[in-house]
Amino acid sequence: MREEDLEQLRGWLAQQGRGHGLREIAEGLDRLGFVVSDAAVLEAGEMLRRTSVGAGPLEPLLAMPGVSDVLVNGHEGVFIDRGQGLERADVHFRDDDEVRGLAARLAASAGRRLDDASPWVDARLPDGTRLHAVLSCLAEPGTCISLRVPARQQITLPELLRQGSLDMRTAEVLEGLVASRAAFLVTGGTGSGKTTLLGVLLGLVEASERIVIVEDSRELNPVHRHVIRLEGRPANAEGAGSVSMTQLVRQALRMRPDRLVVGEVRGPELCDLLTALNTGHEGGCGTVHANSVGDVPARLEALAALGGLSRSACHAQMAAALHAVVHLRRRRDGMRGVGQVGVVRVRPQGEVFIEEALAVDDRGRSAPCSGWTALARLTGVEP
Repeated sequence: MREEDLEQLRGWLAQQGRGHGLREIAEGLDRLGFVVSDAAVLEAGEMLRRTSVGAGPLEPLLAMPGVSDVLVNGHEGVFIDRGQGLERADVHFRDDDEVRGLAARLAASAGRRLDDASPWVDARLPDGTRLHAVLSCLAEPGTCISLRVPARQQITLPELLRQGSLDMRTAEVLEGLVASRAAFLVTGGTGSGKTTLLGVLLGLVEASERIVIVEDSRELNPVHRHVIRLEGRPANAEGAGSVSMTQLVRQALRMRPDRLVVGEVRGPELCDLLTALNTGHEGGCGTVHANSVGDVPARLEALAALGGLSRSACHAQMAAALHAVVHLRRRRDGMRGVGQVGVVRVRPQGEVFIEEALAVDDRGRSAPCSGWTALARLTGVEP
């Protein structure tokens, strides 16, 4: 069925105040002069469903095996990521109004507003998909939609080994970090797999331990029988009702966590996390955006400053709270995996730096570096 024919059918159904059931669709096709057959009715019903509920024309892309991201760059550019980098998808929109309509409908399904007065949205859809959209009044080449698809199956450490995301030595180090109750950060760029890896590692936590996860928008879904999730909340249209990450971290500390997890540290909540890790909450972890393990101290300094923590105080807290950093990156072939593992070290003047202990090449093969002895001692891996 052509798009213009579908619009006629949609308009007729709206005028009659009718639903989108097969009987109503068949009657509409007949009244509008179309050939009515079982195949035509089913096709029209599927097209109406795709363009009226869910993600519309993006729905088949979201259902494709292995898709982690669906990106819309205006009405002419749709891309997907299946783990090998971005690929152009054979999906097109008529114009920017159609993209904007889809973005507004997705936002509404998440209970959020998207219009010229509020031209962007960052929310979680009912099925767990992460939505970000920016209208064309701010974005070029038009309204942009970014959808992050939650993993359909639980990924395990053996699965990452099979995929080539890490080798056996790296896997043993990661298992050792969890078993030793070391405090660590998972770092990397956007889309590098930080949340996926952290979820895998949380699945290795002893079943007798209680995990409390704090997130701005829920993404972590570890395979563990005792997980408590706290999720932030933006302000409503009146500017009230917001719940910040800092508030949630403070509440989490009162919930007897064996493992305190901050899904993504990107603000003053870092100060509360460092404080928690310095007051007996072992095995805490989280994710942070950073370019390499060596850049982590500077990144944490900047975040701590947002919480009013001085540079010297930040380094003192880091030195006492953190043990290791696991850095992820995309390789040249598009594969995501561990790129570095570093250990937290302190210079004589009290300044923290991250010493590289394990480096992973583009083929996923790891090699010990200068900090390997300290990392092996921390994780219990044979040096």
